[in-house]
Parts: sequence; structure tokens; C-alpha cells
Amino acid sequence: MTTTAGIVLAGGRSSRMGTAKAALEWHGSTLLRHVTGVVQRGVDGPVFVVRAPGQELPELDRETVVCDDPREGMGPMQGLAVGLRAAAEHPARPDFAFVCSTDLPFLHSAFVRAVLAAFTSGPDAEPEVDAVLPIVRGFRQPLAAGYRTALAPLVEELLGEGQLRPAHLLAQCRVRVLDEEALLTDRDLAAVDPELESVVNVNEPDDYEAARRRPEPEVVVERYGVLATRGGERGARVVRAATIGHAADLVGLAFDGHILAAVNGDQIRSDGTLPLQAGDTVSFISADAGG
Repeated sequence: MTTTAGIVLAGGRSSRMGTAKAALEWHGSTLLRHVTGVVQRGVDGPVFVVRAPGQELPELDRETVVCDDPREGMGPMQGLAVGLRAAAEHPARPDFAFVCSTDLPFLHSAFVRAVLAAFTSGPDAEPEVDAVLPIVRGFRQPLAAGYRTALAPLVEELLGEGQLRPAHLLAQCRVRVLDEEALLTDRDLAAVDPELESVVNVNEPDDYEAARRRPEPEVVVERYGVLATRGGERGARVVRAATIGHAADLVGLAFDGHILAAVNGDQIRSDGTLPLQAGDTVSFISADAGG
């Protein structure tokens, strides 16, 4: 089975934002924790975070692999080289990686999956495709795109030649382009992100404040066993919550280690900072014996 990975570039200078984007608060978590969690939900392999030399990162999921970029000021291509090399050498040996920046607050895992699926599916899919490049509202999205991990040596070679833009890499790759129509042929993506806001980034304080004011995603919460009687209202409830922990709070539960959660029937989760997305169903169960 082909394994996919995620690579999140956290080392940008954030000069227009005026502060590190990775540590920006995002509905009780941080922007980096949110984006890495979304990417993690869209891949079946490891997630790597590439940071700048000496950069401090906010708390991340314990399975996230942090990679240090040894060179500063080289732009996203340098981070891409580090991330692809780390992914290619990881024991999981992922063939493909979804690569993004840390400033995509509305990224949805369905977008991640749709991009990665384009390597191996679709009427014009070819096994030798090196990169999958979304184009949304007329703009190329090289930092919300898919790359074959075997490209690491080529990226390193281009850096050595002073070619520092993702466009330089894409010019030497076999690229499959996904425009808006092609992206939205994915039914899951069309259902949860029809406007393709997954690629909307925040570069300045006004962008961030506007994004932060938007309502949290609408999710369904279910409680089972002894938890079904807590929080007053019985049965499934629709709430707005960006994390599992907040969803628990809204239905009167303390997500304190005695309660576990399954998202969309997936594996059991115990981390309250795991991001939730539009369309999710969260099922809470007691972790105590007999619950």
C-alpha cells in the first residue's frame, strides 16, 4: 500500500504578520497545531514540521516529526528539500507528500486527500507524475500541493544552483494540474469545502483577525454509555467546535483522560487539541471500565 505523508513548513519569517504565524492562537489551540492535525487526518503516514534554525514551536501531537532546517533565508524551497528528504528516509517510505505552509486556517483534510489521490487516480492519472498542483481562483498553489518524495535530490540540486522558487522545481517536473473543476469532482471535498477555502492563507494581522472571527466548524456530537446522561440534553447534538476538547465542553463533558473520542468512527482519540472540521461526527465514550 502506498503511504502518504504530510509536510508543514513552519519556518517563514512572517514579516507582514509581525509575529510567528505558527504560534498564533486558533480556537484554544495554535495555528500550527491546527494545520498539522488537519494534514494528519488527510494522510496515512507521518507528518513532518520543518522549522527554521532556533525556532521555538508550540506544542504538537507527539507523533509529529520535527525537522530542523540548517539554513535560514532560503525560502520555502529549502524547507521543501528538508521535508522531502526526511519523508523519503523515514521507515514508512511514503511515496507522496502533501506540502503546505502553516498559515492555512481553513485547510480541510478532504482537500489533502483529493490532492494526493490525483497521483494515482482519475482519467488522466499517470504513475510517473511528480507533482500535483492545484490552481484556485487563477492562482497556482505550490504550498498546498503534492510532491513525490523522490524529488528531494532534485530540490537540493536546484538550491545549490541558486534556483530558490517552487516554480523552478515545477518547471522540471511532470506536473498534474488540478483546477477548481477538477478538484470539486471529488465528492467529499465538494461537500465540505465547495468554495475551496482550504487554500486561503493569512499574511497580515487583519487577515488573521478576520479568519479568527469566523464561526467554528459545525459538528455532530454523540455520547454513549454513562456519558449519555451527562450535559442535560440527550441524543446527538450539533455544535460549533474547532477541537475535540471544545466539543466536549459544549456538551457538559470534561475531556480529562477519563473520556475518549472517536471522530467519524475512526480510531480512538485522547488529545483534546485534535482539530475538528465541517462534517465531523464526534462520539464520546467513557475510558473507565464498564463505561
